Formats: sequence, structure tokens, C-alpha cells
Amino acid sequence: MWRTRAAEACVICRSLANSSCGIRRKSPLQNLHLVSRSMHHPYHSSLKLQRRPLRMSIQQFSSLNRLPLRRTKLLNVKYGYQSYRNFRLARLASRLLKIRYLILGSAVGGGYTAKKTYDQWKDMMPDLDEYKWIIPDFIWELDEHIDFEKLIKALPDADDLAKLLPDFDKIGESFTSLKGIFSPGTPGETAFRATDQRYDSDKQYKKGLLGELILLQQQIQQHEEEARRAAGQYNTGSYQQKRKVSDKEKMDQLQEELLRTQLKYQRMLERLEKENKELRKLVLQRDDKGIHQRKLKKSLIDMYSEVLDILSDYDASYNTQDHLPRVVVVGDQSAGKTSVLEMIAQARIFPRGSGEMMTRSPVKVTLSEGPHHVALFKDSSREFDLTKEEDLAALRNEIEIRMRNSVKEGCTVSTETISLSVKGPGLQRMVLVDLPGVISTVTSGMAPDTKETIFSISKAYMQNPNAIILCIQDGSVDAERSIVTDLVSQMDPQGKRTIFVLTKVDLAEKNVASPSRIQQIIEGKLFPMKALGYFAVVTGKGNSSESIESIKEYEEEFFQNSKLLKTCMLKAHQVTTKNLSLAVSDCFWKMVRESVEQQADAFKATRFNLETEWKNNYPQLRELDRNELFEKAKNEILDEVISLTQVTPKHWEEILQKTLWERVSTHVIENIYLPAAQTMNSGTFNTTVDIKLKQWTDKQLPNKAVEVAWETLQEEFSRFMTEQKGKEHDDIFDKLKQAVKEESIKRHKWNERAEDSLRVIQHNALEDRSISDKQQWDAAIHFMEETLQSRLKDTESVIEDMVGPDWKKRWLYWIGRSKEQNIRNETKNELEKLIKCNEEHAAYLANDEVTTVRKNLEARGITVDPCLIKDTWHQIYRRYFLKTALNHCNLCRRGFYYYQRHFVDSELECNDIVLFWRIQRMLSITANTLRQQLTNTEVRRLEKNVKEVLEDFAEDNEKKVKLLTGKRVQLAEDLKKVREIQEKLEAFIEALHQEK
Repeated sequence: MWRTRAAEACVICRSLANSSCGIRRKSPLQNLHLVSRSMHHPYHSSLKLQRRPLRMSIQQFSSLNRLPLRRTKLLNVKYGYQSYRNFRLARLASRLLKIRYLILGSAVGGGYTAKKTYDQWKDMMPDLDEYKWIIPDFIWELDEHIDFEKLIKALPDADDLAKLLPDFDKIGESFTSLKGIFSPGTPGETAFRATDQRYDSDKQYKKGLLGELILLQQQIQQHEEEARRAAGQYNTGSYQQKRKVSDKEKMDQLQEELLRTQLKYQRMLERLEKENKELRKLVLQRDDKGIHQRKLKKSLIDMYSEVLDILSDYDASYNTQDHLPRVVVVGDQSAGKTSVLEMIAQARIFPRGSGEMMTRSPVKVTLSEGPHHVALFKDSSREFDLTKEEDLAALRNEIEIRMRNSVKEGCTVSTETISLSVKGPGLQRMVLVDLPGVISTVTSGMAPDTKETIFSISKAYMQNPNAIILCIQDGSVDAERSIVTDLVSQMDPQGKRTIFVLTKVDLAEKNVASPSRIQQIIEGKLFPMKALGYFAVVTGKGNSSESIESIKEYEEEFFQNSKLLKTCMLKAHQVTTKNLSLAVSDCFWKMVRESVEQQADAFKATRFNLETEWKNNYPQLRELDRNELFEKAKNEILDEVISLTQVTPKHWEEILQKTLWERVSTHVIENIYLPAAQTMNSGTFNTTVDIKLKQWTDKQLPNKAVEVAWETLQEEFSRFMTEQKGKEHDDIFDKLKQAVKEESIKRHKWNERAEDSLRVIQHNALEDRSISDKQQWDAAIHFMEETLQSRLKDTESVIEDMVGPDWKKRWLYWIGRSKEQNIRNETKNELEKLIKCNEEHAAYLANDEVTTVRKNLEARGITVDPCLIKDTWHQIYRRYFLKTALNHCNLCRRGFYYYQRHFVDSELECNDIVLFWRIQRMLSITANTLRQQLTNTEVRRLEKNVKEVLEDFAEDNEKKVKLLTGKRVQLAEDLKKVREIQEKLEAFIEALHQEK
């Protein structure tokens, strides 16, 4: 049955393949799936699958799903078009199914690809959580506390706002009528429009309060121009005769309306600025809370001020003439310079006096914006709160103290710059230098060269081609009395960097008979100097206790009611210190941007020259500046102090014992041994020795021992400090080491209790008389012989000086005796005869013996004074005694046996040997005790003193400059400063470009 149906199917397939109707196409069988073809034609030659023979009962199953197959309808198909259409539909259905799967697969794959791309893009985005601090926290919380919908509804409409503004159409019509009546004029205009440059005149803001304010400003300028032309035409002689009273009244009304418009504009502008100031202060305070949580960058003005401070330290005498911009404030004494600066800084920060000179040195004031109104000095961390009167008084007192300390003895002013930084909300960023006021006469109490010194300081600052000169002129005095204007005109003849400020305009308006004189000053027609701009200000009523707020209110009230503004002699942007500070700040930053890169290049060239000079002169040395050299010397000094602890105990004791004996040997021989030796028996000798040793120990010996120990420590310390280390020795440190040594020794004090403990030890050592062995006995004899021989040698030298050379030296060296030496020689001979007659003679001559010697000499024609006889006897007897004592030492070498028997049944007495043994033992014990005090206490205390001295010297720059000198040090110092200035200038330039 399977074969029959398969044969029929083959016939049908061949018929379909042949009936192509002239079109080449594949057989439908070839387009079917492999499994479908196996069902359709299992014996086809192209089919590799072969059905396995069935081993079960004949039943129809499919190899795909093992379900019973339905009878195929192809067996009953007729030949023709119908069969071809059925296969075409089947093929179309299969293609549609394939497209569905393609679409579904594409959708799934495309969705997965899109999700993967989005995840990758999301991972590439930076984490902005770290930058949330840029926007203050209260901005995120505004929507929680403020209902903006209610606020928008509460705001007035545009029509209501329009009612608040003046009727500009009427004003325009009035000025148009004036323009038609009067002919146009062209008066000169030289006023400095600094505030107008802050706005872009090409942009027209027609919406919002700020746009209306700008339109108001433009219209006011037009009205001022029309009123000025009308006033100029009115003053001409030809029109003055034709003018009617009604026209004059109309012009006055227009001027009044114009002034009211200006005042209204000014009030609106001030209200906006006040709100802006409060908002900025709030933002800065919010940001100030996290100032310790992140590292903030320095402000632009602080970076620039730091460069100027380094330059000031680099050359305090201003010899380098750097061309970095500053605002230099100059003026005659009591012209109001300080008051103008205080108004710009918005605080009464400078000391004040009535007519006397208060500014005695240049004061650099750096103004910058900050959340709190504070001031601080460059070299101090204390902040002065400028909102508190106590801090203001303390700041003024500190400035006055610094000024007086900077002035050298015999001078009135100083070139040393005092650097002060003032921060506060709303302050304009700039750097100002307040100079001493120019004087015309030197009064009593001033140095004779005060006038010339002030002129030289002012010229030094003003001759900088990039310095902005703020020339202050007192408006209450005659212009002919001005000194500073001539000085400024010499420094800036073209007036390209000068701003002229007329102070005390309120007094000038009252005192000047002709107000037009003030107008001439502001227009630059009265003084020979030229200026970039002219301003008129009022800095108070002359009361030093006035606050800045009261002065500002008084200034605004004065200019609102002043005839100078009403009559258009002054313009609105030329008055008040507020407009002045805006103009000065703009000029300052304009000058900085134009010149700072050129100055950076100049310092770069200077650095190259210094580096080349160093390589040529010191090719093998590092570039160590003064601070680095000090640190190197400090380490060497500390190493040398530590070397004191490495001195051996034996060395300490030998030096101490030798030095102490040299110091006390004279006292022992003259005051103890010689008096005791004059006694008749051993008992008296020992008693005298004990008494004198006790007195010596209680009063002098401990103090002498401590002095010797301290001097020994100094000598050893000096030896280590001055000892050269071979090739590594650098003589540049010699002055510093000497100063450290002297200051450390000066500060060091020996322990006060050392003498008390030492007295007990010495007293116990001298009381011991028991010599234990022969070795100690021989050592005492040796010690005594050395001492006596040394004394005998000294005595022989003294006698030789007294009597002159002997006959050998006279014959060999042709040296003669003087008259006095001949007299002493004859006296010596007489005294020697006296000793030969009585070998047991006492140490002192009796009066009758002196008389006998004198008469004997007079008999030979020699007149001798009794005092000369006694002096000669002292040396002659001393020599005789020392020789006798030395002979006695030789006899006592075998006396240790008799000493052990306490000299019983012996004519030999060696009590002097026992005395010297006691002295020697005391010296040894004292040296050991002092050595312990040195090594255990005093060396450490000295090391501590040296460290303290080095720390004090490290903080004293003047001391380092004095002790570390030389061309090498100065060259390294200049190189370091120039490098630092160049690097900071480059950092400032980079920040300046980023701000643009």
C-alpha cells in the first residue's frame, strides 16, 4: 500500500515539475523541509533518510509526532492549474510564518541590544553626587517651604508695574519741544564713565525689573544730554536776551523731573544690590560650613596678594621695581586718604589723629569677598571681627604698634610694608597700598629727611608703569596749596593710570564762593595733571566716632540735596565712594589682565640668569637657601652635642682633676702648706692643716670645683663645635655655630644643689689620713715633688726678672742690668747671707733685720726702700723653702714604714706627704663626682638649651640673615624667591584665564 501511494505521488511530482508554464522555478518538493519531503517521497533519490522496516502490525504513523496520519488528498488531485495554486498558497503561508519569526527574533534581539547599550551609556556617566555642594542646600529645600504658585498669583501684573514708572512719553515730548526750541550744542565731556562700562548698551532688556532699570539708565543719559545742551544754549548771550520766563520755568521743571527719575533709579538699584548682597552672604555662609570637609581653592585676589607679599619680602626696599599692578593711594597729609580707604573697605580700620602724621609706613590692604567681615595680618592667624567695636579698636592699635616698630631710631617714616587682608560681603576685589601723606614742611619732632623720604617712597610706588594712582585731593582747601598733584603729574603726565578723587565736597560746597570751581576740578580743567577719571566723595563730618553706615547715609543725603547734581555740575556716576570703588576695581583688573603675563616672562628670564650664575660659580653644590642651610647646620650642631655623651669617663676625670688642681694649687701652697710648715712640731702642723682645710672646704672649694666643671664642659663643647671635619667642613656655618655656642652657654646654669652635695663629699675625703699601701705613698710623694718643682721653677723665673740676667747671659747675649735690677741684686745677696747664717729662719723678716740690711746697702752707696727688701725676701725665702721641701721629699721616700708606726721612735716626720695625699685623694673624688654630674645631668641640659636656641633662631629671620651670609647664600635665596614668584604668577594667570 505504501509503494502504491508512493508511485502515485511520484507521478504527481513529475507533472508539477514539468508544468512550469515557461518559468524556471524549483520544484515545490525541493522547497519543503527535509522531514516533509520524507513524508511526501520516502524513495526519492536525493533523500538520504531511509525508513526503517516496520516490525509491528501495519498501521499509519508519522515519524514527526507518532500520530495516525490522515489520508492525503493529493491522491485525488486532478492535473491542471488548481494544483499549482494550492502549492503557491502553501509557499506564501510558509514565508509569512518565516517573516513572523524574523520580526519576533529581531524585536527580541533589538530590545536586548538597546538595553545593553543603555546600561553601557549609564555606566559611562560620571557620578555627580560629589558635586551637590556646588548648589546650596537651601535651593533644594525652597519648594518645600515656598509655594511658588501662590507667589506668582500674588505678584502684580505688568500694568500695575507700569504705573509705578514715570510717563516717559511726556518726558520725551518735553525734551523734543526743548530740542526744537534750542539749537544743538557740543560741549566737551571728559568725565570718566566707569560704571557705564559695566553694562552692554547694545542689548535691550524689555522684560523684568532689571530690564526696566537699564532702560531707565539709558533714558536718563539721554535726558542729561538734552538738559546739558539746553543749559549750554541758555547761557549764551544771544539766547539769553530772547528767553522767556515760561521757558525757564519749564526747563527747571524738566530738571526736577529728571533728578527725581535719577533718585528713583538709584533707590531701585540699591534695593536690588542689597538683596543680592544678602543672598550672596547666605550662599557664602552655607558654603562656609563645609570649608573643613573639602579643600577650597584660593580666591583670585588672594593668589595675587600672595605674590605681592613674596615680592615685598624679596626686596623690602623696593629696588627690584616689579611692574605688577597695585592701587597706590597718595595725597597730601590730612587730605582724607585713610577715610577713602575705610569707605572702600567698609570699616574704620586705621588709627586716626587730629592733624598729626598717622600713616608712618606703607600699608597694603587686600580686599576680597567673604561671608564674614573680618581682617587679618599676613603673619598672624588672629581674625579681627570688623562688626565689633572691641576688635576694631584692637586692630587699629595693632596697626599703630606695627608702624611704630617698623620705624628705625632717628626716623619718622619706614619703607617696611604692613600687609593686611580684609574680607567681607560686597567688597570689591583689589589690592591697595596706603602711603604716608605728602608734607611741605618738616615740623619739630620729625627727622630732617622726612619730606625727602616720603617723596622717595611715593615715587618708588608710582613709577611702576602698571600701578593705578589714586590721587586724593582735599576739596576744602585751595587748589593752589596742593603738593601731590604736581608729583602725580610728573609720574603720569598723560593721566592714563590716574584716578582723581576730590574729598570733603560738602565743605567745599559751603566754603567755595563759585561752585563752578568744583566743576572745573572734576572736569580736569583746574589742575595741570591729567586723569583717567574724576570722582567727588564725602567721607563723613569729621567725627572719628562715626560709623561707616552713618557716613554712607550722610553722603547719599548730601548728594541728593546738592546743587552740584541739580545743576548738572556733577554727574551721578561721578559721586559716592561706592561708584569710586567699582571704577577702581574695574581699572585694577583691566591692568592686571593686560600686564601680568609680561611680568611672568620677566621673572622667567631673571630665573634663567640666576640659574646660569649658580652653575658657573658653584657647579658641585646644591642650591640651598638660607632656611635649608640653617636646617643642615642645625643637624650638624645637634650631632656635635650628642658627641659630648661619647666622651669617656677617664678623659672627663683627667681633665677635671688637672684643671681643678691648677686652679687651687696656689691657695694650697700659699695659704695651707707654707703656714703649716712654719710650725715647730707635727701636732701643730696637723692642727693648722685641719683648720685651714675645713675653712677652705666650707667656703671656696665646692664653688671652685663647680666653676672648673662648667668651664671644662664649655671647652669640650667648643672643641667639638670648632673642630673641622676635613673636606666636608663648610665654613659658612662658623658664625652660626659660634652664636649658638655662646647663647647656649649663656642660658645654661649649673644645678644649685651640686655645691651642697659636693661640699660633704670633699669634707669627708679631706678628713681621711690613712694611706693604705706603699703605692699610694709613692704616688703622694711624686705628686708633691711635681708640685714643688713647678713652684720652684716659677719662683726662679720671678727672681730672674727681679735681679736681671746672670753673668752667662750677659756675656753671651750682651744684655745688661737696669739700675733697679742692680739694686735688687745687691739686696738679694744680702738676704742670702742672712739665710745662710740662720737656716731655720722664719718666713718673715723682723724690723731690725730689715734695718740691718738697709744700712749694709747704704754703706756700699745703695739706697733701698724697706718695701723692696721685704718683697725680695719673700721670693728668696720661698726658693729656699721649696728646695728644703724637695730634699725632705727624697728623705720621705723610705718613710712609709715609719708612717705605719706613726713616726714613733723616729726623727723623720712626713706629715707634709700625708697632706698632699689627702689633697690628691680629694681631687680624685671631686673629679669623679663632677664627671657623674656632667654625664648624667649637665650634658643633657646643655643639649636641651642648644635645641631651644636653635628653635629660637629658626623663628628669627633677622638672626638667620645676620649669621648666614655670603654671595652663595644670597644667590640661592634670590633663586628660590624668583622661582616661587614665577610659579605663583603662572598659577594666578591660569586661574585668571579660567575665570574668563
